[in-house]
Amino acid sequence: MLTLDHLSCGYGAVEAVRDVSLDVPAGSIFALLGPNGAGKSSTIMAIMGHVDIHAGRIHFDGNDITRRRAVNRVDLGIAVVPEGRQLFSDLTVDENLTIGGYAHPYARDAAKRERVFSYFPRLAERRSQLSGSLSGGEQQMLAIGRALMAEPRLLLVDELSLGLMPKMVDLCLGALTQLKRDGMTVVLVEQNTARALDIADNVCVMSSGVQIYQGTGTEAKAAGSLFATFLGMKEPGRP
Repeated sequence: MLTLDHLSCGYGAVEAVRDVSLDVPAGSIFALLGPNGAGKSSTIMAIMGHVDIHAGRIHFDGNDITRRRAVNRVDLGIAVVPEGRQLFSDLTVDENLTIGGYAHPYARDAAKRERVFSYFPRLAERRSQLSGSLSGGEQQMLAIGRALMAEPRLLLVDELSLGLMPKMVDLCLGALTQLKRDGMTVVLVEQNTARALDIADNVCVMSSGVQIYQGTGTEAKAAGSLFATFLGMKEPGRP
C-alpha cells in the first residue's frame, strides 16, 4: 500500500532522513522504532507532506504522492495522529471529532462518530466534555478517533504511548490491532519497543536518520543484540 523508495528528507538544507526504503503492506501494522532523533517522526511528516523531500519517491496505492500537497494526501485516505495529540482543549469531544471529519460529507458524520465510539466507548461517555479535561489516555483515544473521522485507509500514529499509563497504552494499542483486523493499515512510531513488537507485523529500526534494520515483528524479537544496542532492550535469555 505504501512504499518509500530511497527517501531523503528534512527541514530546508538540514537532512533528517537519508536513503530510507520501506514497503508497508495493506492491512498490516508497521512499526518505526529507534532512539530520539532517529528520524522516525520526520519520516511520518514526509509521508504527510510536511517536510522537504530532498531525494527519492513516496507511493501510496500505486500513485506517486511525493510532491502532492498535504491536503490532497488526506483526500487519498491518509491520516495522522500527531505526537502530543494536538487537540483543541477548549472544544468538546464531539467538536474535536467533527473537525476531524471536515473533508468528508457531513451526512456521514453520525455513522463515523459511532464507529469511533465502537473502538473507544469511553469517548461516548465523555462526548460533551471539554477535551482539555480528559485524562492523557482519553486524549490519545480522541486523537485517534479524530483521525478516523477522515475515513483513512492508512493511519500514521506518532508516539502513541508517550506519557500514558500502561493500562491506557494497552487500550490504545488494542484499538490499533482491532483497526488492522478491520482492514486498516497502520504505521506506528513508538518509544515502547516491547509493546510495539507485540503488535507489529513488520519493523524498521532507524538511527541518526538512516535505517539499520528491517524485518518482521517475529524476526525483530529474535534480533536481541541489535535491539539492546540501539533501543535499550534486554537480549533474550539475559536477566
